[in-house]
Amino acid sequence: MIQLTLPGLDVPPPVAEHRFFFAAMPDPDTAVRLVGIAQRLHGENAGTRGLLHAGRLHVTLYSLGDFARLPGATLARACAAARRIDARSFRVTFDQLVSFNGRPGHCPLVLTGDAGLDQLVAFRQRLRGALGEAGLRVSRARFTPHVTLLYGQRRLGRYRIEPISWIVSEFVLIHSWLGRTHYDIVERWPLAGAGSSRSSPD
Repeated sequence: MIQLTLPGLDVPPPVAEHRFFFAAMPDPDTAVRLVGIAQRLHGENAGTRGLLHAGRLHVTLYSLGDFARLPGATLARACAAARRIDARSFRVTFDQLVSFNGRPGHCPLVLTGDAGLDQLVAFRQRLRGALGEAGLRVSRARFTPHVTLLYGQRRLGRYRIEPISWIVSEFVLIHSWLGRTHYDIVERWPLAGAGSSRSSPD
């Protein structure tokens, strides 16, 4: 018996190549300091890898998703929502290192914190609300503010570090080219009252 195949049935689905997300990025001095911490951790813990360039360090605020093609309508709505946000700059403070669960041999080691991130959490809620009002589907997934520093083969314990602070004076929309370790900043939105963005050890 001859098995006939209809045209198009075996065509694989498009592969996602583009990821878009809103983020807060550390100022250059803080980013260099974070890279130094990551390098020290890398030297002290065998099996760690994936050190990030200072210019790629960020806190993801909200992901718009992964796409096979550039999502023009989604980006237009997202940018319009971001422009409507009226918020003041604020300080964030990170004081903990912890490993997140990941795929086998690929556990993110991240910088996070508690009370020092309350204003960041509140800002993210405002952003999420604005995106929903713009007609975009929004997720109710739990938000844990963090900066990924590197990756390890196994999880490490949680421990406190000297607090690291910076002023969030803007937020950005990032275009990540999946599989290429390359970011483009699509647009920036400054926050009101942004003064010095220099880091502080608290």
